[in-house]
Amino acid sequence: MTETSRTPLTPAEVEATARAAHRGQTDKAGRPYEEHLRAVAEGVRARGGDADQIAAAWLHDAVEDDALPVQWLREAALSDRTKDIVLALTKRPGEPPEAYAARILATPGALLVKEADLAHNADPERLAVLDEATRKRLTEKYARMRALLGLVG
Repeated sequence: MTETSRTPLTPAEVEATARAAHRGQTDKAGRPYEEHLRAVAEGVRARGGDADQIAAAWLHDAVEDDALPVQWLREAALSDRTKDIVLALTKRPGEPPEAYAARILATPGALLVKEADLAHNADPERLAVLDEATRKRLTEKYARMRALLGLVG
């Protein structure tokens, strides 16, 4: 765990924090954002992810979406590995996809979380409710990221 002496957040506390941070947010299809977080966490679990990766799955968009400040993440009673994965998955403004993919690949444990995220983002049922142009743009975006990460097939 972190170098702090605080009691680590439990899995239930991580989930509750993520849900609260994203409360009121919706995805591109208008669904509650917490459904995406739950699906990514379940996808990580189904792929054999460990507790650090599952915690990171719940928090993977929190900093990027300004749901939680990076300072909260730095100070949170989470493992350094969980924090590293969340930061690796946090896209920076104007960052090229290649740099984003390289950071994910260089961070132990991050690829599995991103794989689960992309799988849910590219779910045909989720995409089906979007307009044709958005569906096409996102399908291409997710396929490109999968290729950059070596997740083809």
